[in-house]
Amino acid sequence: MKIRVKKGPLAAERSDAVVAGVFEGAKKLSEAAAALDRATGGLISAMLTSGDFTGKLHKTAALYPEKKLRLKRIVLVGLGREKDFTRDRLRGAASAAACAVRDLAVTSMLLPLDFAGIQLSAYDTARALVEGVMLGLYQFKEYKTKNNGTGGKPLTLCTLLAGKAAGLAGAKKGAAQAEAVSRAVCLARDLVNRPSNTATPEHLARAAKSIAAQHGIGCTVLGSRQAQKLGMGAFCSVARGSNEPARFIVLDYKPRIKKPAPAIVLIGKAITFDSGGISIKPAQGMEEMKTDMAGGAAVLGVLQAAAALKLAAHVVGIIPATENMPSGHALKPGDIIQAMSGKTIEIISTDAEGRLILADSLTYAQRYKPAAIIDLATLTGACIIALGHAASGLMSTDEKLIKKIQAAAEATGEKVWPLPLYEEYAEQLKSDVADLKNTGGRPAGAITAGCFLKEFAGAVPWAHIDIAGTAWAAKPLPYRPKGASGVGVRLLMELLEQWVEATGA
Repeated sequence: MKIRVKKGPLAAERSDAVVAGVFEGAKKLSEAAAALDRATGGLISAMLTSGDFTGKLHKTAALYPEKKLRLKRIVLVGLGREKDFTRDRLRGAASAAACAVRDLAVTSMLLPLDFAGIQLSAYDTARALVEGVMLGLYQFKEYKTKNNGTGGKPLTLCTLLAGKAAGLAGAKKGAAQAEAVSRAVCLARDLVNRPSNTATPEHLARAAKSIAAQHGIGCTVLGSRQAQKLGMGAFCSVARGSNEPARFIVLDYKPRIKKPAPAIVLIGKAITFDSGGISIKPAQGMEEMKTDMAGGAAVLGVLQAAAALKLAAHVVGIIPATENMPSGHALKPGDIIQAMSGKTIEIISTDAEGRLILADSLTYAQRYKPAAIIDLATLTGACIIALGHAASGLMSTDEKLIKKIQAAAEATGEKVWPLPLYEEYAEQLKSDVADLKNTGGRPAGAITAGCFLKEFAGAVPWAHIDIAGTAWAAKPLPYRPKGASGVGVRLLMELLEQWVEATGA
């Protein structure tokens, strides 16, 4: 879909559909809605007066102004109560409107920047609108042999209309930024939605090489033998149970600036299928274990977006990719392995494998002498028990880093909630026969997983984000259709942008 930003009077525009937002119980219309109402002889006012449309959040209605406008349809979208309105609700409203337009089987839509009538900058408004439209319209149809009623014609053009020249430059910048990031989210969603017989470790490696070739960034892909030579005993121990060759993927984006700051390393867990290994999972729901590489998919998306936007930050993406399968070669409970850091680990459960591949990744990351390390992982079912599907768990050794991630979460609507890493929790990981166990049991399971990773994070500011509950949507949400959410891409990109702004790079 093409995104276009232009300036001009609303009544003079031509489009298959124009969108106007309406607040629930509002006493007056937004500027865009009021202009359309005047041009149609009170068509919107009549709709509201009749009670047929109330402005309830995300509800839509289509109006037909006959020949009074060059705009063939007016799509009203409910904004909910004005006092509750946020930037994230703006994204959701844009998503609902775009889906309603798509279902009308038309190919173009017009979004006035002031369609909601709220006081945001043109830059922020354009970002929210474009993200809402592109992410809301996402559909995964790669394996559909026919339409099956999953949507109408694809929208090919979305025009953002600025009423004033003063906001045009900001709107164009915001739209371009949102388009690049939204495409990265869709890349991550595609990778996670694909079945594990397609989205293998090698498939992720090819995706990384493609990103690197397109944007001219460094790419290193290690196989199991190379990883073993580097001492990655934890990563290789997980990989040995599978027939699919493991891949340790590194993308290194360096901006073309005179004095680049130390790198920010992003690590994404990429278990392309998690059977649980010898500690095998129950059969019910196991098909969703193809999603256990959502962290790695998100990191690939971030590197694509950072390079496309020429972000003024040195960003390294590490994606340890392997399956976790049972076989005669597989890791067993009771085994003791040695990680790249030299620490020994007693295996209590082979279904606590994600932390093993992240352990070696954290050690590998130290070679960059980074400003910060952030890992993103569908790590524990315990995090879902603690936080459900509304927020990701956040653990960190650095209070400043926590605040930066929370600020990014506030801006993007990708919620996080901090969990403590008290020493008492680390006690659960003590082993009688090795330096530590790979699991501390059921109590505080998400936190003890974080404590395990902390053992390998070193002195660098580090944060762990557990996306087990947010990486997959069992039902449609605003701008997040059912299936892979692509969570983490927008969060980390916002963090990187704020980081650059703060450092003046």
